[in-house]
Amino acid sequence: MAQKSKLLIVDDDYAHRSMLKLMLENWNYSAFEVEDGEKAVAFTKEQAVDLVLCDVRMTHMDGFATLTAIHEWNPAIPVILMTAYSSVEKAVEAMKMGAYSYVTKPLDFEVLKATLYNALEHTRLKEENTQLKQALGLSETMPLGKSVLMKSLQEMIETVAPSEATVLITGESGTGKELVAKAIQANSSRKDQAFVTINCAALAENLLESELFGHEKGAFTGADKMREGRFVQADKGTLFLDEIGEMPLALQVKLLRVLQNGEIQRVGSDKVKTVDVRIIAATNRNLQAEVEEGRFREDLFYRLNVIALEVPALRTRKDDIPLLVQKFVEKFARANRKSVKGFTPQAMDMLMRYDWPGNVRELENAMERAVILAVGEYITERDLPLTVQQAAKNSAHEGMGYNLANKSLDDIEKEAISATLAETADNKSEAARRLGITRATLHSKLKKYNLE
Repeated sequence: MAQKSKLLIVDDDYAHRSMLKLMLENWNYSAFEVEDGEKAVAFTKEQAVDLVLCDVRMTHMDGFATLTAIHEWNPAIPVILMTAYSSVEKAVEAMKMGAYSYVTKPLDFEVLKATLYNALEHTRLKEENTQLKQALGLSETMPLGKSVLMKSLQEMIETVAPSEATVLITGESGTGKELVAKAIQANSSRKDQAFVTINCAALAENLLESELFGHEKGAFTGADKMREGRFVQADKGTLFLDEIGEMPLALQVKLLRVLQNGEIQRVGSDKVKTVDVRIIAATNRNLQAEVEEGRFREDLFYRLNVIALEVPALRTRKDDIPLLVQKFVEKFARANRKSVKGFTPQAMDMLMRYDWPGNVRELENAMERAVILAVGEYITERDLPLTVQQAAKNSAHEGMGYNLANKSLDDIEKEAISATLAETADNKSEAARRLGITRATLHSKLKKYNLE
């Protein structure tokens, strides 16, 4: 059984604090009460307290002085102030002094419940993140997560980073492959050198070659001066080749040469230049399947695939969603000068139910939208994208499941193929891999079930 959070009520009104104590215990908190600030400070020094709920107007020591004294002892304890509407301005000022939030009297119990939940969740996530990084000795660039899948990835990054090995990072779009590449760089001996990126899908072949290797003056129309490429920029550091699966075959040959002997040639030059560059590549494609289809060189694939790291999809590591959400909310609240602190439990439940086909990138975009739309301190269901809201509504229906006993094997197989194609955005190579069949077998079944 999970340990109850320990809350301390500070209020010189006996009836009010007694009522609160009963309310908090009904919400499954462990509640304690004292009648003034001095006793509250003494209590926090003697016992571990997860949160303090403190009245502002008290006779011997008001809420502001109590807040200051508690945080002098332990600044990590979240303090929520209870205040009348007439004192809201002062309460806002107290938040600048370190108060987590405030609630107005007479108390709205739903608001209070949400405020307590978010304050405790905020503290828990900060502690988890700190402990995680301390335990693994991680840099600030390390991908965030506490799930089994992410802990495994973090450990692999930590192991691989000090080496000079070429790394191939795979994973769906939006999973954070570039962040993994930056984490490898940040935990390597090259951490103080350049980290240079290039998207292999963003440029035409001739422009990509020039960007990678540089060019001589007059090498092509518009080349009015000599220019060094990304390899030279990354010398002694790391070059991140994003979307490597989109690189044209002709350029793959030249990249292979660099990996084999560390030599490059500018476009239009016959001179060879030696560079010391660590290559990290990334793709959302199945490069093994691309090799089989003749779209990617087999020798280059094996040169790149010395160390393979797969970044898990967000739907496979939903335990990480609260940590990521908190990080994004803090980021966008600062950027937009908003006082948003977290989510209502109902909104968080919706976030956990959604499968996030766009992965962490989609989650980040959703959090920016939610922070901007939020009218109070807490994001509600209405602030979330319609796709997230609809998924939560559909989850009850999905939870009912299917009656397989009344379905034929062909029907079941057809549904499995359709669902897998939808999940892979109609990437047939990846769908075949997930289904455990060859691409040719998949095409045969697509014809059989009229799915083409």
